[in-house]
Amino acid sequence: MNSDGGNTESLLIITGTMGAGKTSVLGEASAILALRQIDHAAIDMDALGLAHLPSRVGNDAVMYRNLLAVCKNYAAVGVQRLLLARAIEDRAQLESCRVMVRSTNTIVCRLTASIAAMKQRVKIRETGISQAEYVARVAKLNVILDRARLEDFTVTNEKRSLTDVALEVLIKAGWISN
Repeated sequence: MNSDGGNTESLLIITGTMGAGKTSVLGEASAILALRQIDHAAIDMDALGLAHLPSRVGNDAVMYRNLLAVCKNYAAVGVQRLLLARAIEDRAQLESCRVMVRSTNTIVCRLTASIAAMKQRVKIRETGISQAEYVARVAKLNVILDRARLEDFTVTNEKRSLTDVALEVLIKAGWISN
């Protein structure tokens, strides 16, 4: 969405199960784009929906409204490219992202790694009371994403540098050249 209310030129969604590296790759891709002087915004959708709301209010609905508000703010300064990190589980979630961002061109990249590697990452990252729940969710979410098949392409995020992974994502998405 541009400042006159038009559409975002390009939306790149980085999806994958927990521990796939969505947030890390999002940050590195943003740094690469900034070094190349490519205007963009990078949003971790989990941060927009981290809340415990009254039971009558759905977290996802509020999260998508938050996304719309953030996109309007970026549009007001002319941002035309948007990176999103979010585990997109079904077509409805994908469509919600497209609607809120008003993207002309949406590309979905799925990050993958072995289940063992992703569980280990989650175990290291999540040290609080929900650790066991999150670790157990890794394999379940991976099955959901396998069935959904929403990605335009896949990038492996294991035994490689974060920079190499982010570069591959941006090149495959057509946002930068090799």
